[in-house]
Amino acid sequence: MEDPFMFEKIKFWKKTPSVTVDDETYDQITKLPIPEHIAIIMDGNGRWAKKRALPRIAGHHEGMKTVKKITMVANKLNVKTLTLYAFSTENWKRPKNEVDYLLGLPEKFLGTYLPELIEENVKVCVIGYLDDLPQSTQRAVRKAIEETAQNTGLQLIFALNYGGRAEIVDAVRSISRDVKNGDLNIQNIDDTCIANYLMTKSHPDPDLLIRTSGELRISNFMLWQIAYTELWFTDVLWPDFSESHLRAAVDAYQKRSRRYGALHVEESKK
Repeated sequence: MEDPFMFEKIKFWKKTPSVTVDDETYDQITKLPIPEHIAIIMDGNGRWAKKRALPRIAGHHEGMKTVKKITMVANKLNVKTLTLYAFSTENWKRPKNEVDYLLGLPEKFLGTYLPELIEENVKVCVIGYLDDLPQSTQRAVRKAIEETAQNTGLQLIFALNYGGRAEIVDAVRSISRDVKNGDLNIQNIDDTCIANYLMTKSHPDPDLLIRTSGELRISNFMLWQIAYTELWFTDVLWPDFSESHLRAAVDAYQKRSRRYGALHVEESKK
């Protein structure tokens, strides 16, 4: 059961500012290529709450508001796809009350913000093992997917009950089955073939991966897809992650040279 006093304490600690990207900042950022697909490992909710003597679920509640804020900023910057690691296949190991709260967040988020997402032309998508989630969560997610299906703006992908290794294992099983049944020639198995068996087959690989809270690991997230993704880590806890932090990540991305294992023309002449 949620504690009303807890959320009053949250208000004391942090006010969520309105989302604004001024024209000058927008012009500066968009002069250089914007990462078309940004993926984020949203970490640090529990530590944010602990620093304020709040229960861990208070951090998740605050993190939900950051999801909305960063989604709107990414949309304003013309990011094409934003993938958020919301609940992993390993998160089931957490205490039951925390798991129950985490699994209820998609329903809370979409119940609150879906009209605004529709208004902003955001398309909601999901990767993960949705059938294992509570029925109420499934209904909320499927409703959002259906009601935003025709939207043509930012694709907001929630990774719910998702794990990179499980995704690859399932792809291998499906490929093996199709080879056995004669539906796939083993000689045709290549990178593209494997990618088409993944949950993300309808989406491009991430250009930029952001992880908050200071942890320097991938945590079983999009293991196949991030082979050539630029990585950006920050000590900022997810509830404190702001527009300025997203801009800093994009700025770092824009200053990097993506070669995909090759050399630039200038380097190849040396």
